Amino acid sequence: MDPREERCLDLTRRRFFRQAAAGLSGALGGVALSSLLGAAAPFAPRLIGDAGDTVSGKNRGISTGTHHRPRARRVIYMHMEGAPSQLDLFDYKPGLRDRFNEELPDSIRQGQRLTGMTSGQSRFPVAPSLFRFSRYPNSQDGAWISELMPHTAKLSRELCIIRSMHTEAINHEPGITFFQTGSQQPGRPSFGSWMSYGLGSSCANLPAFVVLISQGFGNMQALSSRFWGSGFLPGEHQGCRLRSTGDPVLYLDNPPGVSRSDRRRMLDLVGEMNEREMRRSLDPEVQARIAQAEMAYRMQMSVPDLVDFSDESAETLELYGDQVNVSGSFAANCLLARRLAERGVRFIQLYMRGWDAHNNLPKEIRDQCAAVDQPQAALLLDLKRRGLLDDTLVIWAGEFGRTVYSQGTLTEDNYGRDHHPRCFSLWLAGGGVRPGIVYGSTDDYSYNITEDPVDVHDLHATLLHLLGLDHQRMTIRHEGRDHRLTDVFGRVNSELLA
Repeated sequence: MDPREERCLDLTRRRFFRQAAAGLSGALGGVALSSLLGAAAPFAPRLIGDAGDTVSGKNRGISTGTHHRPRARRVIYMHMEGAPSQLDLFDYKPGLRDRFNEELPDSIRQGQRLTGMTSGQSRFPVAPSLFRFSRYPNSQDGAWISELMPHTAKLSRELCIIRSMHTEAINHEPGITFFQTGSQQPGRPSFGSWMSYGLGSSCANLPAFVVLISQGFGNMQALSSRFWGSGFLPGEHQGCRLRSTGDPVLYLDNPPGVSRSDRRRMLDLVGEMNEREMRRSLDPEVQARIAQAEMAYRMQMSVPDLVDFSDESAETLELYGDQVNVSGSFAANCLLARRLAERGVRFIQLYMRGWDAHNNLPKEIRDQCAAVDQPQAALLLDLKRRGLLDDTLVIWAGEFGRTVYSQGTLTEDNYGRDHHPRCFSLWLAGGGVRPGIVYGSTDDYSYNITEDPVDVHDLHATLLHLLGLDHQRMTIRHEGRDHRLTDVFGRVNSELLA
């Protein structure tokens, strides 16, 4: 056979398989292509929402609105990586003081699984919290909150505290993966990616999904970029991490000798080539690359202004605390989150590392709370005074809780706590959440839930509902089945809604 003919046949086969692969991706290929070409998704429902809530263009999601009228337009999700102890922060158990160093009763533990770190312990001694609790906003009525969170406690009327969360995961990696993606198995789209995919971007010059990371003071668990990955959604919906040192985004500046007009001409040429490849291969990731390159070009102007706090008043900077000008600190990232929210970013993910307190918990949790308490309270106050809290959904959570029994040696002033998925606490604020309530309860040992359990799928369904999205209709076909953030589970918890 003539080599040129063989080459042509080879290219034809390659093209066939590329196109077949794109077609076999089912609704994903069709929806992504329709969206990228500016058409509505073929199965998108007629939606209700603010006309100005969607941006026309390449990164606009599958919808032209929402499934129902939303209560929230954006999310700020503060994930306390490592799992804070609910017993030392939000789940007050005064009766435990009389049970110091007693063995955890078998009737409470009920043979439930333990991690490999404590399954071999000969004893499971009860470790009461060392910290005082008070009722907020006053001593007669309100939520019991630890002395470690005085600034947050003053805002208790804004908080919806859930004490009855539970999860399936018992270790950090699957636990964080489950909280971020709705599955313990890696490879699924993150919550922020689902939101970007469903609602698109409302900001022309910044990504729809931005990630900020702060280093804590205790044991650091690894943070995988897949926690904010897009999984099998188009790549443009993955989170964009802003770095705390050096340039906020790698390669944001033009190389020496390259002007902005040079960069524009280069992008135009590369864009034309990619458009031709898109028409040839029907690969939606090609269009995602075009969108990402255009976004990077716009970010060259928007990001330096975003991270420059010089236009903030002295009163605002003081509100966030003395670490606000330390790049990468939790205080700086909380202020950055407010600035991102103002600019229309849909989903802002803050990670605070260092909550994995297996030993020396009292010291570590003091340091952690000192770093987060004032800034997170300032964020709520700042959003409220700017009129943003009503339509901003704020989430504060870890991946699971901590055991009532001490890991390792227990003394009167020191203890550690192992992982505990059976019950833990988190709080929500703003965005249509019912404020000033404590939902759910646990037994006297904060070991099992006794009232109103909430699992991760229920939480995701409720959060999506507040954003105007029906979790059962928010699906995408991949590898022969329909996927959604809540898998085949989840219910909207109406008692958490305002």
